[in-house]
Amino acid sequence: MTISKVEIDRLSVKSSKSFEAVLAALKAAIGRPDMVEFANAIRNAQTFAELERTVHQSLGDTGLMMFMEFDQGAILRKETGVDKPKIVRFVIGNPLIMKEMDKHVPDAGSYAPVTILVDERPDGVHLTYDKMASLLAPYRNAEALAVARNLDSKIETLLRSSAR
Repeated sequence: MTISKVEIDRLSVKSSKSFEAVLAALKAAIGRPDMVEFANAIRNAQTFAELERTVHQSLGDTGLMMFMEFDQGAILRKETGVDKPKIVRFVIGNPLIMKEMDKHVPDAGSYAPVTILVDERPDGVHLTYDKMASLLAPYRNAEALAVARNLDSKIETLLRSSAR
């Protein structure tokens, strides 16, 4: 058994927009396929080119898609009986980007697809993301890091545009 320490670079963007407006902007920028249909199409693809077409059809303008959405604040709101806190976790990515990282660093599959956390605080709505390049840095693989940096750039653009 091996235990390694990983230093994480966390990107945080704060917005003065409403929580609902930030969520709407984020969702509008990423693909939101029916995941059951998507999984079936991927499984039934006869060639890699067919699989790629399926993925590309599922991506939003950002080149990313949503895998899952968790309303983590719902449990807390049930306990308190009030409409706060508002916390939503998005699991997003692009299977073709994940493939490129996994090719060079199989452990990248532990980190992708990625998580974006959106939560409302007294000072605004926060969008938070742990940068993939920092997670893959300990593996010292230049090819995987180049892909991770590209993904980080896409996510940063998504967060900044959703916050505006």
